[in-house]
Amino acid sequence: VDWLLANVGWLFDFITAVVKVPIDGTVTLVGLISPLLFILIVAAITFAIQRSWKLFAGTIVGLLFILNQGLWDPTIETIVLILYSTVVCLAIGIPIGIFCARRPWFYQAISPLLDMMQTIPTFVYLVPMLFLFGLGVVPGIIATVIFAIPAPIRLTYLGIIQVQASLVEAGESFGSTRWQLLTKVKLPAAMPTIMAGVNQCIMLCLSMVVIAGLVGAGGLGNVVVRALGQVRMQLGVEGGLAIVIVAIILDRTMKQRVRRRRS
Repeated sequence: VDWLLANVGWLFDFITAVVKVPIDGTVTLVGLISPLLFILIVAAITFAIQRSWKLFAGTIVGLLFILNQGLWDPTIETIVLILYSTVVCLAIGIPIGIFCARRPWFYQAISPLLDMMQTIPTFVYLVPMLFLFGLGVVPGIIATVIFAIPAPIRLTYLGIIQVQASLVEAGESFGSTRWQLLTKVKLPAAMPTIMAGVNQCIMLCLSMVVIAGLVGAGGLGNVVVRALGQVRMQLGVEGGLAIVIVAIILDRTMKQRVRRRRS
């Protein structure tokens, strides 16, 4: 660590600046939106995805509770951190999962690394990130990406290799190219498993972002850490309930909608 900081410390400073600027800008931009308008937008998005009035009403009630408790700004910070972490994880993890399905030997090679990334205690990720990037949101989001990225890789790989051979053979019989087989046969058939990986990735990002409050990542994690340091049980309960509400909204929104068949 000393050698890295002495010789390529400028690189870590550059990464810190590149990561920090868009996150801070997004938090500031979202903060300009009226909380009530933001709540209606989020509720409308949940309804558009799931077509559930219960989820629509529950989203409004839950976010109004967070606003009432004075935790709106930390909640916005947490949502932005989850958004960026999830986008990075999916942008890297899904292509790697697709490549692993095309080259099983590559998945066998990285499988021990994925196992290690998922089994190392979450607090351990924060130690090297803290030394390399210092306090703030950057070490938190980098540790979150490392912790959550195995989920989309594994489930994308599993979803594609479990596609029924008859579907693949049908595509090949119609003269589909390898790219057409991937985009029009394998990925649509594997989408439920891939979406499960997306959902799991979001939940892992949420859990790690909260823990990253220990290194000054901000958001609701910082609220919980402050409550712990000041031994304020009421603040800890409020922060914990806000985290639960955000988790439920994200989980129910991204869960695949089950269509009822008419008899």
